[in-house]
Amino acid sequence: MFSLRYLKIWVGGAILLLLCVCGLAAPLLAPRDPQAQTLEDRLRPPRWTENGSSAYLLGTDNLGRDMLSRIIYGSRISLMVGAATVIFAGFVGCALGAVAGYFGRTADEVVSKVSEIFLAFPFLLIAIAIMAFLGQGVGNLIMALMLSRWVQYCRVVRGEVLSIRERDFVTAAKALGAKDWYVLLRHVVPNTFASVTVIATFGMAIVIITEASLSFLGLGVPVHIPTWGSMLSEGRSYINRAPWLTIFPGLAIFITVFGINLLGDGLRDILDPKLRRQR
Repeated sequence: MFSLRYLKIWVGGAILLLLCVCGLAAPLLAPRDPQAQTLEDRLRPPRWTENGSSAYLLGTDNLGRDMLSRIIYGSRISLMVGAATVIFAGFVGCALGAVAGYFGRTADEVVSKVSEIFLAFPFLLIAIAIMAFLGQGVGNLIMALMLSRWVQYCRVVRGEVLSIRERDFVTAAKALGAKDWYVLLRHVVPNTFASVTVIATFGMAIVIITEASLSFLGLGVPVHIPTWGSMLSEGRSYINRAPWLTIFPGLAIFITVFGINLLGDGLRDILDPKLRRQR
């Protein structure tokens, strides 16, 4: 069972690393320009379905664009949006949660009320509303996802801080004359990193699915940028004639989310002291 926990981390980490390499080295790995249109090759099936006669490994879309190249470039947007959202949402949520949990009173009441307002609405609905107001764009997409995801970090960190601030080492630091902000940043916040790491890992998978959903609805990044969600949206009109237009982007999303969730599950098994004691 001990080795199984590390197996999850190795497999999930390998999948995530492979996707990061694909995203960073997309110009080198993609066989063609993802925007290059070859209308005479439109809706060309994958290579193995034509007895090797096709020049396109994963086929082409309705405009003759290479599916493999578009999927490779699509990993850039998914990973960039996922990582940026986790960083910004984690920073905002952890900062507010730490302040609310440590200082309490007015700060805790204000932060709790604001978080309850955000929790009253489904996070996907919040993201759709923000994107409909701001318009398409990578920056707007990251902002919309950040505003819909910071609450999870805030509530977990607040609960952790409420418990940590009552421990003996915090009391000892205060007795030695340490200021509240020093104690919070030096002794309290670092002890929440394990929980935040697990939340961030699972949160990244949710963000990637949300980004694909928004792109599918036409509310994500501009249409000229290849994304897995927009590829699914374009391929649904040809699902009976050219099923590979939806199969391969869907598999890309599935493998990415599976790898990240596997990594998060392994990190939770290792970092959670309760699970460690059970094993």
